[in-house]
Amino acid sequence: MAAFQNEPKQMDSGAIGKTGYLKLRFAKGEYRSELVELERRVPSLVQKALYWDEEMPDLPCVTMISTSGCLLQGDRQALDIIVEKDACAHVTTQSATKIHMMDANYASQVQHITVAENGYLELMPDPIIPHRTARFITDTEINLHPSATVIYSEILQSGRKYHHHDEQFGFDIFSSRISAKYLDQDNQITPDYKKELFVEKYILEPKKSELSTTGVMGPFDIFGNVILLTPKIYHQAILERLEAKYDVENHIAFGASQLPNESGIIFKALANESLKIKQVIRHFWQVAREEVKGIALPQPFLWR
Repeated sequence: MAAFQNEPKQMDSGAIGKTGYLKLRFAKGEYRSELVELERRVPSLVQKALYWDEEMPDLPCVTMISTSGCLLQGDRQALDIIVEKDACAHVTTQSATKIHMMDANYASQVQHITVAENGYLELMPDPIIPHRTARFITDTEINLHPSATVIYSEILQSGRKYHHHDEQFGFDIFSSRISAKYLDQDNQITPDYKKELFVEKYILEPKKSELSTTGVMGPFDIFGNVILLTPKIYHQAILERLEAKYDVENHIAFGASQLPNESGIIFKALANESLKIKQVIRHFWQVAREEVKGIALPQPFLWR
């Protein structure tokens, strides 16, 4: 991001009101898992945990909210999620994350996820929509016990393609890094970088390198990326229930493969409509939950 260090004419980058922070800690209660610790800083907000999943009534469901409505130039967001031993949680967002147009600096997001022994976390945010000239960097670090399960979804749209002819892949840069490590037997993070299970990083600069080419996005303009970290005993059963598809006529492509170090499964999807990509990601999520927890997903909300 060296080319985007100039300060906005409005508020300086990282100023009060531009450094959102959330800390969510979940623990096993007597009858259900509970959100036992909440720390927040404007513009990030969480209200309370709800238990709307009828198939998994002990699952606290938390919705993250931004009171600013979108990410602006100079914004810095941070998220800490901790799921303690034997606890579970579902975390999502109120709506899509919109990254506003920029003429100075950039916006960033750092996410630290820690899931202890036999913990279970679903982190399923709505899509990211970068507006034209947006600059965004996100870094997600997952630390989990070998017996734990984490499913993390990231959906990137090409922009507001029906809003302006320069919107589709009109952002300046989108950078994403996802990495994972195992916790030790005391649920402590090992500092040894060699213990990393995998690292996935991609940098998209559509004004420097065309994205609508074979081997990149091709004829598609929405990218879905789902990471499932779970014990090896579940991998084969999950993969046997999944298929790979490349269907240009119906504007959908998807497939799954194993992650390095037998740590889990990665699922990728491409589409031209957000509804289609959400449907195939939901199918993967459903298969994963049924195989790992033996529990089905509830029916989707009508507005989803």
